[in-house]
Amino acid sequence: QVQLVESGGGLVQAGDSLRLSCAASGRTFSTYAMAWFRQAPGKEREFVAGINWSGNSTYYRDSVKGRLTISRDNAKNTVFLQMISLKPEDTAVYFCAADRTSSTRVAGGSSTYDYWGQGTQVTVSS
Repeated sequence: QVQLVESGGGLVQAGDSLRLSCAASGRTFSTYAMAWFRQAPGKEREFVAGINWSGNSTYYRDSVKGRLTISRDNAKNTVFLQMISLKPEDTAVYFCAADRTSSTRVAGGSSTYDYWGQGTQVTVSS
């Protein structure tokens, strides 16, 4: 079992930056593929970015390419989402997720991932 705890969300203005963190418990973190999802009010949860076990392979949804960067530090059991040039449409609850069955996955739907954090709110004002 893995527990995930997100942090770093907040209220910012358009164009600002934020760095989200997701701290994982357990000794098997380095074997899991990880991802960030987000869910805006009234919308379905959507994939944002994914990363493989080593961090050398990543994937992003088109709307965030060039602005959001996923990374991980396996020594600290943490995955990050660096966000720059934030837009009002980035407003959502951001969740990190872990895939215990694949260490190489870099993208997938919600059902692909086994463990989820509680989410952190990101609000971008115009």
